[in-house]
Amino acid sequence: MAKKGYFVVFYRSASDPTVQAEYAKLARPAVEAAGGRFLAAAKPAKTFESGGTDRVVLVEFDSVEKAIAAYESDAYKLALKVFNNAAVRDIRIVEAL
Repeated sequence: MAKKGYFVVFYRSASDPTVQAEYAKLARPAVEAAGGRFLAAAKPAKTFESGGTDRVVLVEFDSVEKAIAAYESDAYKLALKVFNNAAVRDIRIVEAL
């Protein structure tokens, strides 16, 4: 059985909230259509060490392969075109233990 995969998105700064909202209208359905389940999407409740205070998004998938496929999907690529660097962020795909 494949281990679950996760999108972990760390925002570092945002330059255009209007564009981010338009991106979200496309990105969320694209990710959900690919099997993603949003577990968290908020600013941290508390940070430690060198943790930033900008938004964090956590999305669960049935496998790492499905998470990668979601990011590489045509629907998500369209959302990324709209996003067009409206924020500085770090997206990681990790495998569950």
